[in-house]
Amino acid sequence: MRIGITCYPTYGGSGAVATELGLALARRGHDVHMISYASPFRLREFAEHVYFHEVDLRAAYPLLEYFPYSLALAVKQHEVALREELAILHVHYAVPHATAAFLAKQMLADERDLKVITTLHGTDITLVGQAQSFFTVTKFSIERSDAVTAVSHYLKEETYKSFGCDECSIEVIPNFVNLEEYHPSELRPRPAFVPPQAKFLIHISNFRPVKRVPEVVRIFAAVRKAMPAVLVLVGDGPQRLEAEAEVERLGLRRDVFFLGKLDSVAGLLQGADLLLLPSTSESFGLAALEAMACGVPVLASKVGGLPEVVADGESGILIPPDRVDEMGEAAVELLRDEDRWQEMRRRAVDRAQLFSADRVVPLYEALYNRLLGT
Repeated sequence: MRIGITCYPTYGGSGAVATELGLALARRGHDVHMISYASPFRLREFAEHVYFHEVDLRAAYPLLEYFPYSLALAVKQHEVALREELAILHVHYAVPHATAAFLAKQMLADERDLKVITTLHGTDITLVGQAQSFFTVTKFSIERSDAVTAVSHYLKEETYKSFGCDECSIEVIPNFVNLEEYHPSELRPRPAFVPPQAKFLIHISNFRPVKRVPEVVRIFAAVRKAMPAVLVLVGDGPQRLEAEAEVERLGLRRDVFFLGKLDSVAGLLQGADLLLLPSTSESFGLAALEAMACGVPVLASKVGGLPEVVADGESGILIPPDRVDEMGEAAVELLRDEDRWQEMRRRAVDRAQLFSADRVVPLYEALYNRLLGT
């Protein structure tokens, strides 16, 4: 099958999942064409059956104060679909990818029926899509897709509640994890800056306000007061400066390490003791799933789709996001109880098996086949 995938190439869950899906489909023998304005961050090296097509952003005209990326993307999608004879165009994150895909489908209509699938990931529905500037076109693009999927039941219901989407049926296909890359290690490798007896806490995100990185620092401060510990922050974004200021304010400069954006985090997760994810909203929580697959319990907010991923009290601990002090106390309690931590570690690995690529990718293949009547 010839499949086109469009996603944001930048650091974040939707781009990571879309790229991992493309790689998994390629391993299963499909030809996959990634279409975006830059190579996705998880497309690290050559992979058989995977091809990248870059949207041309070089054109500049005096009358266009802002470059019309949606139109340039639609042109590239149409070009690739026509030349490579794509059967499916699978777009991740509704804005503007679903709109561009609709245009590409219409431009190709005289040649054949290009099937468009839109996968909703979260803030495209809960934040961006609901903005007055985008609401109508987001609703239209979703309803004109040949199929729509959401990464959690929470997001499915949120989409119906916010947009109605009377003309679309949304199928839940969860995010997944590649267990060949994300798995526990008996060696539990740790960076050299983590002392042997210290607890190793980690946070991974794009540092947007919804991720609450300064609160991550405050939760860690409670742990550090109780025991030797190190916090590693992976990612970058608008809250980095605020988080760095919080580190200075709390006197944690020697215990907190900002590593920036990393293409692969499996090696770090294998040595970590606890993942912190105190978000105000999460439609799924890919970082939580990848941590659990590596045997890392998760301390996260009880919001959105996280309860569908993290089994509270078994593979992690979920606490309402406004109770930051309680999160700190829960982290200390867990890290002091070795038996409980080991049990939670085992259950986290077991829970992650339910979201393995081998289980989830065939759900997308089945959807493709249904649309194509094969």
